[in-house]
Amino acid sequence: MKHANHDAAPQVLILPGWQGSGSAHWQSRWEALHGYARVEQHDWQQPRRGDWLARLDETVIDSERPVVLVAHSLGCVLVAAWARFSRHSHKVRGALLVAPGDVEQPDLAPALPGWAPILRDPLPFASLLVASQDDPYCRFERAEQLAQAWGSRLVDAGARGHLNADSGLGDWPEGHALLQPWLA
Repeated sequence: MKHANHDAAPQVLILPGWQGSGSAHWQSRWEALHGYARVEQHDWQQPRRGDWLARLDETVIDSERPVVLVAHSLGCVLVAAWARFSRHSHKVRGALLVAPGDVEQPDLAPALPGWAPILRDPLPFASLLVASQDDPYCRFERAEQLAQAWGSRLVDAGARGHLNADSGLGDWPEGHALLQPWLA
């Protein structure tokens, strides 16, 4: 088993949500601009929670440095589940959780079997949850409840939709600024 060098600069792991993040998505742009690593999943279209958990765990275990998680949508739900089950969460310096997908919504649950209920244990690492006032996949009040349950500081992004490529965020520098304390 590899041990993280806690003095080393962290490895930033990009955790896209359901269907992945296309080239115009801020996550993909951060990969290109900053050299961050995407956690590639076996199936982006029909995500299986166990498969996604195992893949994230393998990636964290394989990192020789501490990690910072950058999750979007279903990726946020993945982080909450992974933190409960993994013995490697001590390697996480922090997590940026953006626009969590509410997989308990009646219209989303059938499309994403096995993902509900959302685990609500406090995360064992520092985290920020960025939520939009008009996200069609998670009401702001639900995002507030998740932030409270996870022990995350809530950042109100205003009315920006699902904080994805359709939101017109481009490289989303204000989001990237939120990562800086964990990268120092």
